[in-house]
Amino acid sequence: MIRPASKDRLHPRNRFRHGYDFPRLIARSPGLAAFVAPNAHGDVSVDYADPDAVRALNQALMHDAYGLSAWDVPPGYLCPPIPGRADYLHHLADLLGVGGAPTTSRLKPVVILDIGMGANCIYPLVGASEYGWRFVGSEIDRVALAWAQKLVANSRSVAHLIECRLQISPLECFRGVVRLGEVFDACMCNPPFHASAAEAAGSSRRKQRHLASAGAKRRSDVLNFGGRAGELWCDGGELAFVRRMIVQSARVPRQFRWFTSLVSKSAHLPRLRDALRDVKAVDVTVIEMAQGQKKSRILAWTFGRS
Repeated sequence: MIRPASKDRLHPRNRFRHGYDFPRLIARSPGLAAFVAPNAHGDVSVDYADPDAVRALNQALMHDAYGLSAWDVPPGYLCPPIPGRADYLHHLADLLGVGGAPTTSRLKPVVILDIGMGANCIYPLVGASEYGWRFVGSEIDRVALAWAQKLVANSRSVAHLIECRLQISPLECFRGVVRLGEVFDACMCNPPFHASAAEAAGSSRRKQRHLASAGAKRRSDVLNFGGRAGELWCDGGELAFVRRMIVQSARVPRQFRWFTSLVSKSAHLPRLRDALRDVKAVDVTVIEMAQGQKKSRILAWTFGRS
């Protein structure tokens, strides 16, 4: 089953669906003011080719939308676009059937595993703030893990809802993190899209050219959203990662109600569907998402646990 995006827009519950109120954001986070100016089209915005501007905008959004004033990322680590990350969570809420009512009305809280939460810890922080969900976040990078743990500790309103765990093996999604007897409503994952550092750098150059054509200042060889190995690339890229995740999900079929992952390239879906048939998934759903020109999708599958 394929669920289409609505009018190529963000999810109806997304707080950023109608753009950014820069005067409000600056009032809440004055440091953003240094990066806000009219762009080539005369619209007030930030230079999205500037990593410092992207970071300042994210800090303002996290503070204004979710009350999380301590959010930051260490130099060189992924600084993700907040609206798209929030969209994944809203679509996941719909998949779980808890999008239309407060999660607190359930007898048991929703529990989510975030595979590879990153130093930014975006999904757990936003998901816990928005829905009151409990999260376990896994991470293979010890620096990123320590940073995420610090973010959680400094986010007092949701700290009790988030646990960060080290994943020792970069080849494992569940083993070593999911404990015997633990049960999750879903897992979520933003896998490394690229197969190599060179491929990621090429993608960055194309993005820079696109931003330059839109009026942003050109910055060669700069990742405006940051990112390192494991965040942006791995052997075999997205396709290999998600196929491995599918195989491993079949080993813990009763510990998750739904397994989900982002898939950036629609061309990968046929091979991923083949992999899901091989492991005998009983239901497979593709949820289309869009943010402006950017298209993505969530691949979701289940082995039928009620």
